[in-house]
Amino acid sequence: MACADYSTHVMDIPEARTVIAPLARVTLRTSLVSLSFLLTFLRAIGAQTGGLQEVEFSRLSQNDPNPLGTQALAINPQEWKHSETEHFIYHFVHGYVATPVATEAEFYYRVVVKELEREPPGGDTKSHIYIFERPEDWQQFQSAGRLEPWTGGIHSQGSLFIVRNPSYKFSDNSLGHEITHLVMHRFYPDGIPRWLDEGWAEYISKNAHASYQRARGYLAKPRSALVSPEAVFPLAAFVTMGYPAAPDAVSAFYTQSERLVRFLVGKDKASFLGLLDAQARHQPFEPTVLRLYSGKFASLASLEEQFRTYATGPASAENSAD
Repeated sequence: MACADYSTHVMDIPEARTVIAPLARVTLRTSLVSLSFLLTFLRAIGAQTGGLQEVEFSRLSQNDPNPLGTQALAINPQEWKHSETEHFIYHFVHGYVATPVATEAEFYYRVVVKELEREPPGGDTKSHIYIFERPEDWQQFQSAGRLEPWTGGIHSQGSLFIVRNPSYKFSDNSLGHEITHLVMHRFYPDGIPRWLDEGWAEYISKNAHASYQRARGYLAKPRSALVSPEAVFPLAAFVTMGYPAAPDAVSAFYTQSERLVRFLVGKDKASFLGLLDAQARHQPFEPTVLRLYSGKFASLASLEEQFRTYATGPASAENSAD
C-alpha cells in the first residue's frame, strides 16, 4: 500500500494479521541457513553490535536523502542517538532497544545475499533505520509524513521507519520482512512485482527468523499459512496486481505471495532466481516462467492447477513443492 507522495511499504497491518492467525499452517521441512552458519554469524555480529557505540550525527558515514528521515529526526530532536554497522545506519533513543534491531538487521542482510546466490551490488550505500519507541512520537510522524493512521512501520526510498516500544516483546518475523525489502531495494532499485516483493520477503523472513531463534536456544519452527480455497487469486491477475483494498483480501494476497514463492523455489531454485531477475527487467510472467520451468509446467493452466493444490492444503501435507 503506497502513501500519496512516497514509494512505501506498510507493515504490521492489524486487520491482516488478525485474519492470518486462524488459517491452517504447515511445518516447513528444512530451513534456509545452516545452524553452523548462524552460530558463526551470531558470535561475529554480537561482538560488532554489542552496545551499539554511539556516533555523532555529523560523523555518520552517510546522510539520508529521504525527506521522511528529516521529518523523523525533527520529532524530539534532542533525544535521537545514532550508530552504524557494516550495512546500516541507525537512529534511536535507547541503545538497548536498537541493539537487537541491529543484530537482526545484519543477520537478515547476510541471509538475503546468501539466498540470492550473487555478490552484493557495488558501492557502500547504507540503509537508514529509524526506531521510534513512544506511540505518540510515531503518531506525530504519521501525521507529518501523511501516513495512514494504522501503519506500524514503513520502508520508503531505501529507508526503514519502525516502532519498537520497549514495553512490548517483539518476536515475530516483521523486522526480517522489512529488512528483506531494504536489501532487495539495493539489488533491484527499479522494483519487482508486488507479489514477488512481498512473497520473497515473507519466505525469507519466516524461515530465517525461526533459524535465528533456534541458534539462540529457542524452540522455533518456520510456518507457512495455507490459502483459503475461496480466497485464491487467479494467477494471470495475481502476478500483475497491487495491494487489494479490502483488509481480508490483503491478508490473502500476502499469504498467496509467500506460498507462490515457496512453491516455485521448491520446484527449482535456479529457475526461480532467473524469474526474479527477469521480472526485475519487466519481462512478462507467463512466457518467462514457462521458459524457465520448461518440463515442469506445460502451460499457465498447468502451473495454476499444481499451485492451487499446494497453496490450499491439505493441512497435514508436508510443505514441499516436489
